[in-house]
This record gives sequence, C-alpha cells and structure tokens, in this order.
Amino acid sequence: MKVSQACIGELAGKRIMEHKIINDSGMEVTCLNYGCTITSILVPDRHGKSGNVVLGFDTVDEYQKHSPYFGSVIGRHAGRIKQGMLTIEGKTYRLAQNDLGNHLHGGINGFDKVVWDVSITEGDDSISLRYSHSSEHLEEGYPGRVELTVVYTVTNDNEIILTLEGESDRRTILNMTNHTYFNLSGDLKNSIELHRLTLKSDQFLELDGSLIPTGQAVEVEGTVFDFRKGRVIEDGITSQHPQNLLAGNGYDHPFLLRGSDAAAIVLDDEESGRRLIIETNQPAVVLYSGNLLEDDFRIRGRQSGKYLGLCLETQGIPDAVNHPQFPTTLVDKGERYSSVTKWRFGIID
Repeated sequence: MKVSQACIGELAGKRIMEHKIINDSGMEVTCLNYGCTITSILVPDRHGKSGNVVLGFDTVDEYQKHSPYFGSVIGRHAGRIKQGMLTIEGKTYRLAQNDLGNHLHGGINGFDKVVWDVSITEGDDSISLRYSHSSEHLEEGYPGRVELTVVYTVTNDNEIILTLEGESDRRTILNMTNHTYFNLSGDLKNSIELHRLTLKSDQFLELDGSLIPTGQAVEVEGTVFDFRKGRVIEDGITSQHPQNLLAGNGYDHPFLLRGSDAAAIVLDDEESGRRLIIETNQPAVVLYSGNLLEDDFRIRGRQSGKYLGLCLETQGIPDAVNHPQFPTTLVDKGERYSSVTKWRFGIID
C-alpha cells in the first residue's frame, strides 16, 4: 500500500492537505483535512474497470460554494434538531438555526467546514488518516469543550473503516456521521434510481413537515420503506406514500437497524456489478436519495441534479434529545463517544 500527500491551499492560517491512499488491489481513496472530506473512491466494476463511486469536487473553492456536505464529517449532531433548542439538566441552549428555524448538521460552521489536524499511520495491510480537532464550549451553541478524533483506515480488503470519537468536559450531545453520496455506477455514469438497497430494518421514523422525526416509529411491512429483501430506490421516488412525497419524492428517513451489525446495509448496482456492504455499531441509518440536490453547479463535468447520489448516514437518531423513547445521544463528562462504521466494496455474487 502507499500514501501520498499534497498541500492544496490554506484557510484561516491552516494548510489544507490532500491525501491519496492506494491499496494493493488498486483501490484509491482521496481525502481532505477540510471537513475530513472523502473526495474520491475508485473501485473496480465486474469487468475490472475502476470508477469513482462518490460525489465530490476537485477544488476546495467548490466545496465552500456548492457542497451539500459531499463526503464530509457531520457534527456535533447529525440531522435536524427542532427549533435549535437543547435542554440538558434543566439548562436550555440555543443552537445555530440554519434550516428554516431548525438546527441542521452541526450548524452554520459545523465539522464539515473545519480544517482538521492530520497524521498518517502505515501498517502492513492498512493505512490510516487520523484527524483531530477541539470544539470549544458553546461553539454553534453546544455545551462542552469536546476533543474529537476521526480515523479513516483503508485496508487491502477494499475496506474503509470510519471511527468517529469524542470526549467532552461537560454533559452534552454528540452524534457524528459521514455524509458521503454514493453512486456505484462509476464516474456518475447513471443516476442512483436503479441502485438496489437491502436494510436490516423493521421500522423507519415518520417525519414532520420540517423533516424532523415526529417520535413515531412505523413498521415497514407493506410499504416502499421495506428494504429487508431488497428494492430499488426508484420505488420510493415514484411512490405516492405521504412520507415519500414529504421528503421531495424519495427518502430522507432514519431507519432503525436491528440485531448484529454484520452486513446491516447492502447497496448494489446491477449494471456495473459493484456492491457496497456497510456494518456499523450505530442504532440507525438515514437514507437520503438526493431528492433536493440542486442543478446550479457541476460535479467534475457532470451537471448536478436530483438522484445523482444517495447517502447512507450511520448515526444516532436526529432530534433524539426531544424523544426520550429513542436511544440517547447525550454523553456525560469524560464519557467516550465512539461511532464505528465499515464500508466494504466488492462485486455482486
């Protein structure tokens, strides 16, 4: 395996570094320390031809101007928090309101806009990029000073292991994820409408008009939210189910994962033969089918638009602090928050 690095710019006095890791099978992963952003993943199709399977840009300027969180780490809290209001131990905190009066993906200047410190660790069969950052007390309104670490480990088995960790000096909430948009067709050859997704999930969370969970878990049985035996994304795009229409003709919903984390999520593109298997220690995954992608910019020569990529955001539940029936995203002083997700790329059997 090998890794290379280059300085591609500077922001607020900090160097923006690009790292490229190539494993012994030829898989290439490119990342920036700006937002811990995964800009490119090249993996082979069934004929051995490599193609990029994620959405991203070639310049930092494009990320700053256009990016809907392409490939970046989200924090402190993924998803929306109703009215940006957070109450912990009787004290109310007002978070940044950056989504129609609500708080979204960590606020105006979330972790996706931070230039993280970065170091490299090389092993026999893996290379890791270790990113670190200190988030100050009341940053974007959140209580607590949090020490954060993000590690991306690329292996010779065509895996990327994402480890997101944090520790706060006071009680707070923490719920991080990676917001990569996948398109397994390679180099944006097709949309994701015919991608086939399988989820180990019996329930999804109903959303209100602001796309925030109502607190109601809905059985997937008999709906286009039933991915237990696999279905194409197009089913939800063309569906007249009120929740699909609410999300802008598609999906933007948390699904509750059940049982073991082994192969909890499988995404297939039949035409290219590419497969992505996701394992996680998180209780939920948010499926977003790119319903709201704008068409006023280009992605490496291709016009952006709806359904050009989909996100599988492994995480705790959005707005969990307002729904005590769901797993908490609260962390106590000195408690170690840890989210681990593995992406494994391969070929459909």
